[in-house]
Amino acid sequence: MFRTRALTVALIVVGSAIYARAHDTWLEVGSFTVPVGEYTYVSLMLVNHGNDHRDFKLASKITVAPCTLSVIDPSGESADLKPSLIDMGYGEQEGFWTAKYVFDKPGLHHFIHTLDTRHRTTRAIKSAKTFVWATQSSEQPGKLAGEDKCHGFGLELVLKTPPSTIEAGEPIRCQLTRYGKPLSGVTVSFVPRGVTLDPEFDPDYQRVTDADGTVQFVPQEGNMLLIVAHFPVEEEKGDGYDRTHYSAVIVLPVPNRSVADRRHR
Repeated sequence: MFRTRALTVALIVVGSAIYARAHDTWLEVGSFTVPVGEYTYVSLMLVNHGNDHRDFKLASKITVAPCTLSVIDPSGESADLKPSLIDMGYGEQEGFWTAKYVFDKPGLHHFIHTLDTRHRTTRAIKSAKTFVWATQSSEQPGKLAGEDKCHGFGLELVLKTPPSTIEAGEPIRCQLTRYGKPLSGVTVSFVPRGVTLDPEFDPDYQRVTDADGTVQFVPQEGNMLLIVAHFPVEEEKGDGYDRTHYSAVIVLPVPNRSVADRRHR
């Protein structure tokens, strides 16, 4: 059963003259934890990575039509969020889209976005995810169970570290999958807000997936962290396009202390 909720979402897009692989979509929340009964603002952004996917910068506003945007609550119920989007820009390529989501169930909520569109002769297939934990005062740290799930997207990052345990100074593990199967040998970038990665391969912020499609990164401080991977497939051609470019993104608000640790204190 789908229920339209309020959720705040901003969608920002790159100018159309830039090649499709320079665009990434992501979902972003201001805080990982929200009390049950309260709301959150979530942003769905499409950006221009001027440093070949090594920065965290925005450009313009996306067309909603080819997008999906939904939330899966702790019971597994999914709500379509597109009908509640409001355009906050004056012009076609200005501003962002907003909606507001109110949490009525405790536990981990998954916000999910997908996009399948054409840019010139390239087909772009994208997925993006983020998470919010709705808390209640009676919860104990050991009961903050909840994990990311693989949805079988064309390219998908699956968070293997329990979201409630994420904090600065601790490893974050992700698995890159292609239609649900691990994908090895692909570069994954971990981009903290305000940081521009070095050209070519930046060993401080980039990792290559192992045989199980897994990478690990240790954030050094609390910050918004963009995790992104790309997988171009030249042989995937079709009517009106001669290549397919996949991308997958997770954005996490990395706290200085984990949810469990904060609740324990």
